[in-house]
Amino acid sequence: MSEQALRLGTRRSKLAMAQSGQVADAVRQVTGRPVELVEITTYGDTSREHLAQIGGTGVFVTALRDALLRGEVDFAVHSLKDLPTAQPDDLALAAVPVREDPRDVLVARDGLTFEGLGAPSAKGTARVGTGSPRRMAQLNAYARSHGLAIETVPIRGNVDSRIGYVRSGELDGVVLAAAGLHRIGRIDEATDFLPVDTVLPAPGQGALAIECAADNAELIAALAELDDPFTRAAVTAERSLLAALEAGCSAPVGALADLLADGQIVTEMRLRGVVGTTDGSTLVQLSTTGPVPETHDQAMALGRELAAEMLAKGAAGLMGERAH
Repeated sequence: MSEQALRLGTRRSKLAMAQSGQVADAVRQVTGRPVELVEITTYGDTSREHLAQIGGTGVFVTALRDALLRGEVDFAVHSLKDLPTAQPDDLALAAVPVREDPRDVLVARDGLTFEGLGAPSAKGTARVGTGSPRRMAQLNAYARSHGLAIETVPIRGNVDSRIGYVRSGELDGVVLAAAGLHRIGRIDEATDFLPVDTVLPAPGQGALAIECAADNAELIAALAELDDPFTRAAVTAERSLLAALEAGCSAPVGALADLLADGQIVTEMRLRGVVGTTDGSTLVQLSTTGPVPETHDQAMALGRELAAEMLAKGAAGLMGERAH
């Protein structure tokens, strides 16, 4: 008798299906069991409002988690940056696989870079679309400090529709996550990779979260094979910073933890954080470096420490409504 298929809950978007398909292949390899994708529509997929209006945090996650709790799926795959920072007791974050490129990229007309797009010219101000207050804050701050003629425009929609705004000439460029374009095989459409010194990514950007019921010890143990301890430590520190700032995933907060190596030996973890007003007029940007966290609590502490420094420098006043 063949073993029953594991049911993987996923959002229906092209990107979510690509991500989940890759995880399904990996789970088949480590468990030897068949895996079937169960498509679930979330509120974030059906609402036409901007993410900041509909609450941001959890809009893509709640329906998947509900399906897990009802036993309709065995595990679910999320983009880690969409997960609320508080982990429910009845669900386990069983694996955080190796992270894809965390950077943001620009897809612009005429193959232009961000600097090229914003260079003062007869064409006037370049219009750049993004659905993220975090990107707006940092892009506008960079444009201000470098004399670039850039206006950020809020947009929604999947990768196709966002890039479509550029192809149709409605916008001069759009900013997207590199990881998403990599996963759907369209990274060659990026015209500029934005350095993390210019735009810090969202906490957890480029990483996936594999979640299952907390009482399914056998599945947790199997999925743990896919876990990357360095990625988990990094995203834990980033999300701890976000939580300590009491900000939701639609707040203008960027964070990135990376490992500092001396030759082949990883010696320390650096955590950088930024909060800013969406017009880019004010940014609070700080970093801290510490030993590579060996436990969840150490990674959490790194994030809390940096958040405390940022709050002391006035970060709270830059986030608009603070989420509680």
